[in-house]
Amino acid sequence: MKTELFESIENVIGKVNTIVLLDEQGCTSEVSRIVTDEKPYILKSANKEKYREWLKNEAHILEKLRDNSIPLPRYFGFFEQLDSSHLLMSFEEGVTLTYALTNATLMEKKKLLRSFGRFLNHFHESSPLNCLEHEGSWLDIQLEKAKGYVDSGQCDGDSKLLNSLISNKPLPVNQTMIHGDCTTDNVLVKDGEISLFIDVAGMTVGDPRYDESLAISDLIDEPELLEAFYEGYTRYRVTMNEFKYFNEGLYEFF
Repeated sequence: MKTELFESIENVIGKVNTIVLLDEQGCTSEVSRIVTDEKPYILKSANKEKYREWLKNEAHILEKLRDNSIPLPRYFGFFEQLDSSHLLMSFEEGVTLTYALTNATLMEKKKLLRSFGRFLNHFHESSPLNCLEHEGSWLDIQLEKAKGYVDSGQCDGDSKLLNSLISNKPLPVNQTMIHGDCTTDNVLVKDGEISLFIDVAGMTVGDPRYDESLAISDLIDEPELLEAFYEGYTRYRVTMNEFKYFNEGLYEFF
């Protein structure tokens, strides 16, 4: 770690005792656990331009919502250097839902997925926060971002898929609070229940079908597990066309 960054972090949280790179990493950033005499923290770092933009968005979201009731890590600081960006936040107990499901029995998986459904249902039913409101349709904004990613070669999706998404947009629904990347990787499990959102760069007011589609992406061919999720998530069930539009279409760009 560069001296300047290390000093900036210590100015916020005090003397650092250890820094350990975590085993469980995402594809967009590097995650380290920082320990002081008081408590542990998480440092999330990104180098590529696209992912630095996402990390900056995540920092802004956490800072805006630090006094809100949404269960999130607590923001402590954001540091930009010439070739990298770094987000400092609280260390939260728990494991990702993906990890929790790995060695779980069928009964345990169903319990976890009901909890996931309830957790997301409660979030979508909550009142949209003024600080995350924006002008226009969330989907139109995402499609415009996707065009930028296609033009700069920063995504898996191509212009043919994008044009199809633009021409075949689903009928609009009421926008709600959304996570924006609501996979099983991005919620934490503690004591057998979903307790926290992580990786919240896309949290905003938007189309809840996007969250729902990503949430069930690994369950779509597992009827028992899918039903367990919907025992918790009772507000709406996406159609197969909606699922394909959001999970197999729009998500290709993000």
